[in-house]
Formats: sequence, C-alpha cells, structure tokens
Amino acid sequence: MGRQAEKSETTRAALISAARELFAEHGYAAVGTTEIVTRANSSRGAMYHHFKDKQELFRAVYEQIQQELMDDVSAHMSHTGDGGPLAAFEAGLRSFLLACLQPDKARIGLIDAPAVLGWRQWRELDEQYALGMVTAGLQLGVDAGVLRTDVPVRFLAHLVLAALGEAGLLIAGATDPGAARLEAERALLALLDGLRTA
Repeated sequence: MGRQAEKSETTRAALISAARELFAEHGYAAVGTTEIVTRANSSRGAMYHHFKDKQELFRAVYEQIQQELMDDVSAHMSHTGDGGPLAAFEAGLRSFLLACLQPDKARIGLIDAPAVLGWRQWRELDEQYALGMVTAGLQLGVDAGVLRTDVPVRFLAHLVLAALGEAGLLIAGATDPGAARLEAERALLALLDGLRTA
C-alpha cells in the first residue's frame, strides 16, 4: 500500500472510530459532522471524500459493529468442544446477548440502525451478516438430527433472528440490563428447546 493510500485509510478509520464513539454516547440524531471531524482530528473535506454523508458514515460504523459481532459469535460457537451443533448455537446466542450489554452495539446496532438506515437497508444488512450464521447453525442441528425437520429452516432462521433482535432491544432498554440478559437467555433457550427432536 502506498503512502497516500495508507494515510487515506488511516483517516477513514479515524472518522469511523470517532463517529462510533459519538453515536454510542449521544445517538445518531444528536451528533453533527463537525463533532465527528473534530474528534477524528480530521476535516469536513476528508469526511466527504470518504463518505457521501453522515448516513453513509453511520452505515460504515454499523457494518463494522456487525462484522465484530459475527466474528465474536463465530468464535464462541467454535469453542464449544464436542458439545454438538446445539451447544454451538446456544453459545452463539449467549455471545450475542452479551454484546447487547455494550453501549455501542446496543445503541447503534439495535436502536439507531433501523431508523437511520431505513427498514429495507437495515434488513438487507442484517440478513447479510446475521441471517446466514443463524440459518447455518439451525441447519447443522437439523442435519445432525437434534432439531425438528418439520419446520422450514429458512423461516425459522428469520423468526430466531427477530427474537434475538427483540431480546437485544429489551436488554438495551432495561433498567437492569444484566438481569434482562439472563431473562432473555432463558426465554431464547426455552424456544430452542421446543425445536429439539428429543
């Protein structure tokens, strides 16, 4: 990578980092581009070179959060030893619920994203990052014979993803997010138990 390209990438990363901090602290609507470029030690020109507008910068922040979340969930799912596909899926659920306790992931990913990006774009990104992982996890359970085969995995994955989103919103809005996370985990695991073959 050339020196100019490296500098450009450093500037872009600084803008995303500054925007992420500010969006998490104050919410998208309360943050102006001046605050973002000031925190990033950058300029408006640099910001508009990398991003068409504040919404496009928000999308970059959201995608960064989604990628981190998927990497974290995947890591938790792969460290379940020989517990089988359900143990891995449950570890993924727990990982997601723990992430909902983090202010940036809760505020940006769950609260602001649908409004800022619009329902269609938010849903497309949610499907791009999370739906594939949920679908694959459920399909592994079906293929291993531990989850029911009479429920279409595609529809089930959408419903599980929706339940995870609702659980995340309940955690983010709770007066005691830690207790809400435990309640959400119990409820989601009870739903998953209803899908077991035995």
